[in-house]
Amino acid sequence: MFFQRTLKKEISCVGIGLHSGVKVKLVLKPAAPGHGIKLQRVENGKVLTTIPALSDYVVDTSLATSIGCDGHSIGTVEHLLSAFSGLGVDNVLVEVHGPEVPIMDGSASPFVYLIKTAGVKRQVEAKSYLRMVGTVTVTDGDKWARLGPQPPSSEASLSIISHIDFAHPVIGTQSYSFSFSDVSYDRQISRARTFGFLHEVEWMKSQNLALGGSLDNAIVLDEFSVLNDDGLRFADEFARHKVLDCFGDVSLMGGPVIGVLEANKTGHALNHKLVQAVLARAESWEKVTTGEWLDGVSSGFTVPRLVMEETYS
Repeated sequence: MFFQRTLKKEISCVGIGLHSGVKVKLVLKPAAPGHGIKLQRVENGKVLTTIPALSDYVVDTSLATSIGCDGHSIGTVEHLLSAFSGLGVDNVLVEVHGPEVPIMDGSASPFVYLIKTAGVKRQVEAKSYLRMVGTVTVTDGDKWARLGPQPPSSEASLSIISHIDFAHPVIGTQSYSFSFSDVSYDRQISRARTFGFLHEVEWMKSQNLALGGSLDNAIVLDEFSVLNDDGLRFADEFARHKVLDCFGDVSLMGGPVIGVLEANKTGHALNHKLVQAVLARAESWEKVTTGEWLDGVSSGFTVPRLVMEETYS
């Protein structure tokens, strides 16, 4: 049986908020089984609110995914949530000493490093999953996202297929297909950075947005090329980053998902719309534990490559 996981010890970092431009301290703390992922908005040493990382608490998806309650919000949560999801971490309390999660280098890799440095430990309770048994599709013009069941005899895990199409010579049409495991997430997905276009960055800064954005925390493109001196980490880094975002946004369903997600030209808004649509259609999914599918309730599936008992030191 696979079990819930948390951190072995507390760990922290400091970085810049992408949109606020302010320095933000981030503290990750171990949490008890069943706690889930919760984020606390902290200012001047005072906890203003505690926000569960659940879709019901999403308050904005225009430039990033933001969650909030009690009149307070925390922005840019998707890369951190993606790292937790990608490493199979279920229970953490996150202190955010500022208005948003720091952007770090624009990917989830620094958060993966933090998690692995703190260490991940197995807990005694079984892990619960949302297993898709039907298909749900949402659309927005030529953009669409679809979440459905894994084919029979497939791994009991989440697969994501992302398609993007930008009228830019460096990007063009790209697709990337990914099947979940913690090792491949770390190596293939977590290092893919967010990206934007120079004219958009200039406009956002004129509107007091993206105040912390720079070539140190995003891929920036002019009309013809990548402006970053170090170039791209992958030829298809743009499509891989969309997969990274999907991991973070879909984790707001409240637990790991067993299914196949295909996303065409999506962003945070459409990802959130899909999560809401799936949760609203209770007949499209079922909640199972690893013990139940190993006992045959979800027969026909193979055990995922992700070794949930593995711990990091």
